[in-house]
Amino acid sequence: MIPTGIPRTLPTRPIFALLLALAGVCAPARALAQSQNERPPATAGAHERHPEATKAIDLLKSPYCPALMLEVCPSPGGAALRDTIEMMAAEGESADSIVEQIIARYGEEWRALPSTRGEALLAWVIPPLALILGVALVVFVLRRIRKPRGAPSASEVSDEERARLDAALRELEAEEETKF
Repeated sequence: MIPTGIPRTLPTRPIFALLLALAGVCAPARALAQSQNERPPATAGAHERHPEATKAIDLLKSPYCPALMLEVCPSPGGAALRDTIEMMAAEGESADSIVEQIIARYGEEWRALPSTRGEALLAWVIPPLALILGVALVVFVLRRIRKPRGAPSASEVSDEERARLDAALRELEAEEETKF
């Protein structure tokens, strides 16, 4: 029994103690599982990626993580592919050459940006063209809506017609009033 004047700081039920013990046992296992996919740096300082490797990695989607770019893919296969690209760049290959080799191995769908040659050029031309045509269509429609279509001007309406219009407006306003 706990005295009433002392606040409880730790749970007193055995189930909470069991959960706390399990959390303490599982935490190091999670950290161990995460660290087995990370490689330690070869040098004491921060690792600087080769500029050509960086360009190539930025131009590729990951074949191991389909919704991610290769640069942020957390899978071991993605890390291995980044290392392979790094080695290719260190051997003197250009970023374009590296990208073409990776695309030849894995397929065209892993290219982050469409090519600027052949049919892929349409992917660069059609979206801006559609945007320009869409804006032109909106401007055309708005101009057409704003232009009056043969309605008489205020000076062309006779006094008799104006009196009929005013009476119709008063009748409409009277019908629209809410009566509780």
